[in-house]
Amino acid sequence: MDPATTTAPMQNDCEAESSSVWSWWPSWRPTSMSLLKTTESKILACIQNDLWSRFVTLPNRDRIWTLTLTNNAVRKSAEKAPKTPLVMVHGFGGGVGLWIRNIDALSRSRPVYAFDLLGFGRSSRPPFPSDAAQAEEQFVNSIEQWRQSVGLENMILLGHSLGGYLATSYAIQYPSRVSHLILVDPWGFPERPQPQTQEGQGQGSEVVKRPPLPRWVKVIAAVVSLFNPLAVIRAAGPWGPGLVNRFRPDFKMKFEELFDDDTMTQYIYHCNAQTPSGEVGFRAMTESLGWAKRPMLERVHQLPPSMPLTMLYGARSWVDSSSGERVVQIRDQANTKLLLIDDASHHVYADQPVEFNKVVENICNSVN
Repeated sequence: MDPATTTAPMQNDCEAESSSVWSWWPSWRPTSMSLLKTTESKILACIQNDLWSRFVTLPNRDRIWTLTLTNNAVRKSAEKAPKTPLVMVHGFGGGVGLWIRNIDALSRSRPVYAFDLLGFGRSSRPPFPSDAAQAEEQFVNSIEQWRQSVGLENMILLGHSLGGYLATSYAIQYPSRVSHLILVDPWGFPERPQPQTQEGQGQGSEVVKRPPLPRWVKVIAAVVSLFNPLAVIRAAGPWGPGLVNRFRPDFKMKFEELFDDDTMTQYIYHCNAQTPSGEVGFRAMTESLGWAKRPMLERVHQLPPSMPLTMLYGARSWVDSSSGERVVQIRDQANTKLLLIDDASHHVYADQPVEFNKVVENICNSVN
């Protein structure tokens, strides 16, 4: 069946639902699901391999916007020796478009799936509970229901930032489905330090010098304590796109080889100026200054020792890689690797895409 004929009605339904609820809002807030779709389409036009984009409908009727990339060589070889697909999960406030410098290259050797997390991007935006455990469970359940709906038996699961936190939670609950877990600058691992630890004055403490928090991180941390994290973008109305350009000029630079305009910052804006949903779940999962209420370091020991785990950090990231070192200790180095990518910040995959793709491809090849 032609994918174009099967997915178009679902796209129209989703966009009609969004516009009917917020029909009065665009006059103040210059965004819509249609504008998000248009901007994303410009990004995805860069893909050379075969792309199938569609909404995957979950049993509860929520829909997960999904990309599947393959090429002819992979399809032919898969008939003889199928390769485990790579599934990529974006971070907070992101979407599938941010993988544009990675998914094409990685799909040359195996199928690659990327999807918008529930409540983000073009996926459905349902209510989220205010309880941290319940919000996390809603995210994880949607990933498992997505896997079942797509029909994947197992996968190499890669998650960035918030996606890394959720990928770990998923792997703990559904270990038989994960052939290798790849965490890229994962959020939410360390426990919130006590004041003396933060100052490096605690007994036996070690001071790990990291770059100062970027201004946009401080802004979100301040806002999240009072409102939903992205409320400031929506409240800015017609000044919202300019606000994103001001606080995240790095996104334009990261992708300047592909776009000489503000395509990527427009994409970020349209992803995050929609009806709040996933960010509500994220807020439920966080304490002040963005610490996780349920730190993953307290649970990472629940991963099966036999599950291969690779943690990738940007050497210049504001995310402290010492959490990765702690994971190696907790797992007693069993099937666990920690890698730092030079000259990369939090968005490792966009800062150093060639090196990132090479590392991820080598990990995938170690599976099959």
